[in-house]
Amino acid sequence: MPIIQSLDRALTILDLFDEHNRVLKITEISTRVGLHKSTVHSLLKTLQLHRYIEQDENGLYRLGMRLLEKGQLLLQSFDIREIARGPMDALSGKTGQTVHLVIRDGAEGVYIDKVEGSKAAIRYSRIGRRVPLHSSAVGKVLAAYMPEAELERLLEGYDYSIHTPQTISNQSAFQGELISVRNAGVAYDREENEAGVRCAAAPVYDHNGHMLAAISISTMTSTVGDEELAAFVLLLQETAEQISRGLGHRPS
Repeated sequence: MPIIQSLDRALTILDLFDEHNRVLKITEISTRVGLHKSTVHSLLKTLQLHRYIEQDENGLYRLGMRLLEKGQLLLQSFDIREIARGPMDALSGKTGQTVHLVIRDGAEGVYIDKVEGSKAAIRYSRIGRRVPLHSSAVGKVLAAYMPEAELERLLEGYDYSIHTPQTISNQSAFQGELISVRNAGVAYDREENEAGVRCAAAPVYDHNGHMLAAISISTMTSTVGDEELAAFVLLLQETAEQISRGLGHRPS
């Protein structure tokens, strides 16, 4: 399949910006993409013209508002967000914890909605943020209910990045974890992605019985003990079932 080089380069530049690199100098961009500064300047000017890139008074570049506009259009296309919002609000209200709705994009999960809990001390998440499959509760759910052949292809060359001493670090352990998820109908992140944070997640199904998304609840180990977490998980599973019913799912 032929690739349009200039478009590929422009998209590569956009991908440089993330939560750790909100603004960049042209020299930084040039170095990271391996292109001469004059070429990068032309690409940036084109992106600026279409409002995908902005430049501040100090000459630093940041993502433009056009991306936000397009992102909102994409999010609005997910009917699941509208159906899930009420049950998510209720779950967060009952527990005081933050609730997330996540879909899979390739080898990662992507937050498409969240409700901030009144007791939550976890502020790292945001809509659009990506999370690994192997170290997050939502990721485990999204992987566990994939078709077997698709999962095998996804795990070929998968990067088991280590985030904490509890992180799953190899394919054998991950596949064993996915069996446990399928048997229990719920997945856990036991301080595997971030120290002090435990999460639980459950699958959400569409009208065809296909896993469409994962819903999770995030807790701090310092404030939520095992017994309370177990009670939260029951509410989480009820919420996942309620959202699934709203999407037309009828368990056989």
